[in-house]
Amino acid sequence: MLQDRTLEQLKVIELDRGVIRKGAPYLREQGYRHVLLVADDHTYAAAGEQLMGLLEAAGVKTRVVLIQPDAQGDVVADEIALVQLLLEIRPDETGALLAVGSGTIHDIVRFAAHKTGKPFVSVPTAPSVDGFTSAGAPLIVRGVKKTVPAVPPVAIFADLDILMAAPQRLVAAGFGDMLGKYTSLFDWKFSHLTAGEPYDEQAAAITERALRSCVSHAEAIGARTEEGIRALMTALIESGIAMLLFGQSHPASGAEHHLSHYWEMEYLRQGRRALLHGAKVGVACAEIARVYHAAGEGTLPGAEPAALREHREQVRAWLRDLPGEAELRGLLRQAGGPSTLAELGIGEELFARSLREAHRVRDRRTLLRALNEAEQA
Repeated sequence: MLQDRTLEQLKVIELDRGVIRKGAPYLREQGYRHVLLVADDHTYAAAGEQLMGLLEAAGVKTRVVLIQPDAQGDVVADEIALVQLLLEIRPDETGALLAVGSGTIHDIVRFAAHKTGKPFVSVPTAPSVDGFTSAGAPLIVRGVKKTVPAVPPVAIFADLDILMAAPQRLVAAGFGDMLGKYTSLFDWKFSHLTAGEPYDEQAAAITERALRSCVSHAEAIGARTEEGIRALMTALIESGIAMLLFGQSHPASGAEHHLSHYWEMEYLRQGRRALLHGAKVGVACAEIARVYHAAGEGTLPGAEPAALREHREQVRAWLRDLPGEAELRGLLRQAGGPSTLAELGIGEELFARSLREAHRVRDRRTLLRALNEAEQA
């Protein structure tokens, strides 16, 4: 099975203080004598420069590619960034790629690694997303967000000293990305029950366990203690592994992610500075929870979906396990991130439009999609 093969590729996971020092010996042991270190200006300063020195001391020849930001000053996983990296990979020389950064750098590198057949090593600089160990690469192609097949890293060296030094907004974004699993897990069960979409108990259990661990450490994560950052990064890695096991993003991505992707594409169209992915997901999770609870209680205006009417008792049972918007917003504040649309900077018009249209971003039978289709019927 594809997911079995991709999971086997991830052979080393190191999460502790000082583990960046293990990267160079690992590359030497694997026989990689020429590597390409991929970062941006910020992530190179956070970890790339230190890693470069360690690689040189170990005799691993290293070239550096700094992915350039777009006109708004954001590093984006789009055609321009992908071509910039692909042009730097030398088929006969480059043994491996090193992704030194957070989510966007990893998405760029994993796609390039897949297309060139080169392995890549993950060196996270912030606990900001759950995609470090993922095999899918969310890319922007002609202004449209799409996730394409790629590869997971062969190894991940997550150094707590580096992660604890990450800006609080990035830490809070990672927490927001994990909080979104409340609604993604609900949507996954709903789509399986009402539309027969594939479901995997093991992947769901891994994701739920990671989510609950993360929530129980919300205060420590907000304070950026070693215990909190370790718990957050462990949860993010485990969420990525759940996606690898299942072979798709269902365990970690539901209507809350569809809203986030919709907002991202709209910001790109308007030429506005990007918002952090996890920050959007966290706020979107609270908004979706509000809508879903209203739907389950029958207080949402509009037509009732047949799937909801048919499976009302089961859906209500699942909704009892879904925290309300007030609790979710409280957790986001505890982690030090935005908790409302206003704090995030999303206007009411864009939000209302995204509620009506964001379900089209992915072909998933979420409750949001069922609500919109019932309204349009």
